[in-house]
Order: sequence, then structure tokens, then C-alpha cells
Amino acid sequence: MQIFNVQGMSCGHCVKAVTQALQAKDPDAEVKVDLGTKTVEVQSKLSSDTVIEAIREEGYEASLA
Repeated sequence: MQIFNVQGMSCGHCVKAVTQALQAKDPDAEVKVDLGTKTVEVQSKLSSDTVIEAIREEGYEASLA
């Protein structure tokens, strides 16, 4: 399980965009987004750099928590 701080998320659309971006790269990825704490928990075979890049491609700032 990797945890990322993600800035710029504010609604259900943001949650869906981030989740779909990660699952496009790893269909088996488990993604939990917490808008309150601006964190995304990811259980995946993807590297942390790949996860961060996928989130940034959606327009959000991401870093390892």
C-alpha cells in the first residue's frame, strides 16, 4: 500500500478521474481517495513514480505521503 498527498481534488469527479487514471495503467489497482485529507491510497504493482505521473496527467499535484 502506497499513500500519496494529492492537491487539487475537490469533488466526486476528481475521485473518479484519479481512480480511472490509475486503473487504466493497472486494472487490478485498489484506489481509495479521501477528499478530506487529500490523500490517495493505492494498492498496485505500479511504481510510486508511475502513480504520481498518472495523477499529474489528470492535472493534480501528487507526492508520496
